[in-house]
Amino acid sequence: MIGAVIHGQGDVRAETRPDPTIAKPTDAIVRTVAACVCGSDLWRYRSLAPVPEPKPIGHEYIGIVAEVGDAVTRVEPGQFVIGGFLHSDNTCALCRKGAQANCLHGGGYDGCQAEAIRVPNADGTLVATPGVPDDALIPSLLTLSDVMATGWHAAISAGVGPGQSVAVVGDGAVGLCATLAAAQLGADQVIAMSRHETRQQVASEFGATAIVPERGEEGAKRVRALTDGVGADAVLECVGTDGARQQAVACVRAGGMIGVVGLPHGELPSHDLFWRNVGVRGGPAPVRAYLEDLLNRVWTSRIEPGKVFDLALPLSEVAEAYRAMDERRAIKALLRA
Repeated sequence: MIGAVIHGQGDVRAETRPDPTIAKPTDAIVRTVAACVCGSDLWRYRSLAPVPEPKPIGHEYIGIVAEVGDAVTRVEPGQFVIGGFLHSDNTCALCRKGAQANCLHGGGYDGCQAEAIRVPNADGTLVATPGVPDDALIPSLLTLSDVMATGWHAAISAGVGPGQSVAVVGDGAVGLCATLAAAQLGADQVIAMSRHETRQQVASEFGATAIVPERGEEGAKRVRALTDGVGADAVLECVGTDGARQQAVACVRAGGMIGVVGLPHGELPSHDLFWRNVGVRGGPAPVRAYLEDLLNRVWTSRIEPGKVFDLALPLSEVAEAYRAMDERRAIKALLRA
């Protein structure tokens, strides 16, 4: 099969890889219909995270079940399925508490930007769609594997609800999905911090009530001006850099909450958070906890998070997909397997 392999900074290649096989009776093999490039993949592409040797890459996928192990009972060959960016058994003590991202028996994949993947813990990880989806639904369904669920996790972690003001730091796919999540959860004000016209447009379509292009203290002043002079009730940090984290702290009101889902490459000032009674919660999204609800919202056309994809390429052109996202020519690149 063809799969993406990262070799180092700026070097992702579509290569021939061995076809996946059933290794455990709880496995399934999924023939990939679509995968995509994630902003977190760019950390390695930009050499901000180490790549000591060539390694298959990618963690988002949707597809059709091709084969299942003897112990798999909840999905079967021929079903169209979605799986989160981490696999989980959905039965361990942590999964039962909604912490599937920290499943005691979970983990990652051997590169999902590929024509087929092995999914461990298939019963606990995969959710079948009500039927074979129309092609128009593919982008939105694919977001549920990561970015829509991650944006939702940011909003849930920050306790977003009706009557609140929310500021979103980050206008990548996760930030845009967090904007959509805040609107869906009933926030009165959703402030998207974005300097890019195309992303501002998507944010507005997703429910942003205001756009703030400024950064730093100027950006924080704009947010305070929109929120009775005190800052947002909730801030969703969807980047992970030190600058983004400092921006989140500057924009949240005293007594507010920050939902943190950006892959961490910066610190939060605990002293300031303490004295201002600001809470922080977040981490990798427990996709399985949200998947059925989000699938229903997509299937019934209540949300269309697939608008974050503004570039679609065949898997064989994965190198261009990375270049386009690295150069900010694309918000998010979809790969057709």
